[in-house]
Amino acid sequence: MRGHQGVLVSGHHVTVIAEGQLREQTRVGQTVVTFADLTDAEIDAYVNSGEPAKVAGAFTIDGLGGAFITRINGDPHNVTGISLPLLRQMLIDLDVEWSSLWNGPKGGHLG
Repeated sequence: MRGHQGVLVSGHHVTVIAEGQLREQTRVGQTVVTFADLTDAEIDAYVNSGEPAKVAGAFTIDGLGGAFITRINGDPHNVTGISLPLLRQMLIDLDVEWSSLWNGPKGGHLG
């Protein structure tokens, strides 16, 4: 992937059961990641670090591999796990207020 782009696609599914009804949303988040033009030595060192074997797609933007990512087009949350903006929109479409999921009094931030 050195010097190229990759498209990371993540499926998201939410099921809400409320008042005896089942409602669902399924959507896909997509993010384009641009990789630096790495040297063979950098690739070898990264592989030998063990990090690629521990993460989906063999790279991560928030670890050692982050230095090898030169651009992210789209939602960076989609790269690290779950797209929070997409999840929020899915919940809104299911009549679930995002802030209702927060812990704390009246859905507020924890101190």
